[in-house]
Amino acid sequence: MSERHPIIAITGSSGAGTSSVTHTFENIFRREKVNAAIVEGDSFHRFDRQDMKARAAEAEAAGNHNFSHFGPENNLFPELAQLFHDYAATGTGKRRKYLHDSEEAAPYQQQPGTFTAWEDVPADTDLLFYEGLHGAVVTPEVNIAQHPDLLIGVVPVINLEWIQKLWRDKSKRGYSTEAVTDTILRRMPDYVNYICPQFMHTHVNFQRVPMVDTSNPFIARDIPSPDESMVVIRFANPKGIDFQYLLNMIKDSFMSRANTVVVPGGKMELAMQLIFTPFVWRMMERKKRAS
Repeated sequence: MSERHPIIAITGSSGAGTSSVTHTFENIFRREKVNAAIVEGDSFHRFDRQDMKARAAEAEAAGNHNFSHFGPENNLFPELAQLFHDYAATGTGKRRKYLHDSEEAAPYQQQPGTFTAWEDVPADTDLLFYEGLHGAVVTPEVNIAQHPDLLIGVVPVINLEWIQKLWRDKSKRGYSTEAVTDTILRRMPDYVNYICPQFMHTHVNFQRVPMVDTSNPFIARDIPSPDESMVVIRFANPKGIDFQYLLNMIKDSFMSRANTVVVPGGKMELAMQLIFTPFVWRMMERKKRAS
């Protein structure tokens, strides 16, 4: 952790909804004039798209049916930990981009599914913002969770997470239900061992819970809307959180435990704005004093 060079990390599984949280923070950064260095977790995968497909096929042929993007063998955990360490100490470090589609790849004249070259994070940023799968990973070799000043978990109930993944991969990436289901099954051991344990280390967790039947996510025709959901917000350390203010500002919210607020799904972004804007203010104030 660093007062001079703070780090915010959003962590969650594929299909969890971390991109929506990132959008909220982008609005906060723009409004508060915070210059954030953005790092996508996909850029710390070990292999590009074609190489990963080839290695997955080799693993399947060799009898490994649990080859996935979630585990350490297919990610650069030490490099991500080094980036967090270096940024906290110096305000810079090494990053690259993963080019998801043709639109992202065009400016670099590269193929989609490839990485850009490693480059230094600009030295004049106010904070580092990470969004991806592994912002709070702890293994015997690395402890990434120790570095961020603010760690946020995005953890919808698992049936909803699967529905969101199925919808995204089928509608935006052209995969079949069978292909997405196979991916979910292959990832399960790494999901249990490397995704779930991260939420013990997060400072705040957001869990969206649908209020409609999602008992069979593999036949769901659409994603439950925010208005068909509630969001459980759990604070690891509630000291300093003005719960009464949140309850007054967010209609139909309530506390289910001493460290937990439940809000209507449609108010999730408002809740994030109310909770995290003061966090960003305090980070920038500490940074100013330390400088």
